[in-house]
Amino acid sequence: MNKLSANFLHNTLVIDGHFDLLMDVQIQREQGRTKVIETDYFPRFVEGGVNVIVASLFVDSSFLPEMGLRKALGQISALYEEVNESPDKLMICLNGEDMNRAKQSNKIGFLLSIEGAEPIGTDLSLLRVFFELGVRNLGLVWSRRNAVGDGSFFYPTKEGKKGGISSFGVKVIEEAEKLGITIDVSHLNDEGFWDVIDIATRPVIASHSNARSICSTMRNLTDEQIKAIATTNGVIGVNAASMLVGNDDESSTLEQLMSHIDHLVSVAGIQHVGLGLDLCEDFMKYVSPDVLASFPRKPFDVVSGHRSIPQLVEGLVKRGYSKNELEALLGTNIQRIFLR
Repeated sequence: MNKLSANFLHNTLVIDGHFDLLMDVQIQREQGRTKVIETDYFPRFVEGGVNVIVASLFVDSSFLPEMGLRKALGQISALYEEVNESPDKLMICLNGEDMNRAKQSNKIGFLLSIEGAEPIGTDLSLLRVFFELGVRNLGLVWSRRNAVGDGSFFYPTKEGKKGGISSFGVKVIEEAEKLGITIDVSHLNDEGFWDVIDIATRPVIASHSNARSICSTMRNLTDEQIKAIATTNGVIGVNAASMLVGNDDESSTLEQLMSHIDHLVSVAGIQHVGLGLDLCEDFMKYVSPDVLASFPRKPFDVVSGHRSIPQLVEGLVKRGYSKNELEALLGTNIQRIFLR
């Protein structure tokens, strides 16, 4: 990290709007480890200038439907145990104000998010339980179908007739907004996306999605969808996963990631773009070789982990972004969503 980047990041709130670390933390704790975040992740967060992680509760399809609730609660429990073990380094964030407190106290703050509503099944009352446990962001689906709606696939996939948001899903959106949980449209199919825009009354977030005009996967957003999120005063978190950055491995680079940022900013406005890096390489160890072999492309991160955020900042400076614009992109845009 050069001196300019170090000084800038030291004074700037930096939020990663989507990271799946809790799956890894829970698994390692089940194997007997403690202080997993402090040991494996905290040094990288500090080196990269990260202050807050939106930590998603992701349940692998192999555990569904029976184990969805248990796995999600186990991941929440793992985070609370980690915070209890490292109280001088970690804290739970419930809102945007807590994010400031995390930075001021030199701790890493974690705000909980659900990635796919499978843990609540069809029991709407469980949404309040997750809210009371700290969940403040709800990704309605992952790239599969659930009781709320249909997901978008990373690659063209044979499927039946697509659906939008179900009648139960409408109730979930309404109850989430009543509680103060933000609706996250990343992974939704196009039909469900437009339903959310019609139903939601609060800002909508796409926590980890890029521009479809640059990388054509259905997981990315069309320009019309980008504009629609902006009209809700929402935010789009740029995603560093290779299959969302470029149409092939050669074009999946840091430069291409910055081109996504440029495009999102040009379409939505600077106040509607943030980071949702969705770094995956730490978790590839849980994907079997046979499953990896079935992928059209092996996923990789186009940035070298959270440690490389200073390089991203330097690249954006070279592209002409001002300090105020960088502060918005790196943190305050996402923080705004959780200021209540």
